[in-house]
Amino acid sequence: MTPQDFDFLAQLLRQRSGLVLTPDKSYLIESRLAPVARREGMNSVDDLIATIRARRDERIVWSIVDAMTTNETFFFRDKAPFDLLRDVVLPDLTSKRGGGGKLRVWCAAASTGQEPYSIAMTIDQAPQIHKGAMVEIVGTDISPRVLEKAKSGLYSQFEVQRGLPIQLLMRYFDKIDESWRLKDSIRSTVQYRTQNLLEDFRGLGKFDVIFCRNVLIYFDGASKTNVLERLAQQLNDDGALILGAAETVMGITDAFRAASGHRGLYLRNPGWRRAA
Repeated sequence: MTPQDFDFLAQLLRQRSGLVLTPDKSYLIESRLAPVARREGMNSVDDLIATIRARRDERIVWSIVDAMTTNETFFFRDKAPFDLLRDVVLPDLTSKRGGGGKLRVWCAAASTGQEPYSIAMTIDQAPQIHKGAMVEIVGTDISPRVLEKAKSGLYSQFEVQRGLPIQLLMRYFDKIDESWRLKDSIRSTVQYRTQNLLEDFRGLGKFDVIFCRNVLIYFDGASKTNVLERLAQQLNDDGALILGAAETVMGITDAFRAASGHRGLYLRNPGWRRAA
């Protein structure tokens, strides 16, 4: 791939998804885009790039974006955020509100569904933490392809072995041939929608908890600020944002403050309003 083709692809990905493709990640291009080129009847990734440079076929463009965006995920990834939700975030919200009503949780960049279903299982195991409130979980991702898998709730033996305790596998999944399917009681608690974090998400409504983990590390500084401040606008005043262990809001926006003693947990700053 020529430097010019790399720059073209990097700019395209940044514009469409926020993903910053640096030269040290160029090895991903061949492994992820070669299957796309084959599906399109082309001989190489170079042919694929040349085609979209010559004519901006939106279907092919989004196939490229879909292939290049990172979809790495597994059940109860890092574990600590789910403990925070169970032990700190939901008890705090319900104590302030007195129980009942509705609690809304948004899992941004939900990929193939392991994170939102881990949230659902966490809540199901400890019903006392929400004191009778109805909990609504929304999972979003830029890729319709991965969301279709998430909706199916069907996972391979390898996928359920990654992070899922055996007692939860036995409690919440049914064996289907060589795969495992989530029971409807958990699958039905999560609704999925296609959503690009660079685009307007006000239509999703307000949330009490937002999980946005291991996504913003791929964005540049300006995009991180933009996304975080728009997340803040979708968060209720007493809500909480949970980021990945390697992510922070410090030096990026003053919309949030770190929750003392709880790594990865951020609260809206009182009175913050996004500049017009």
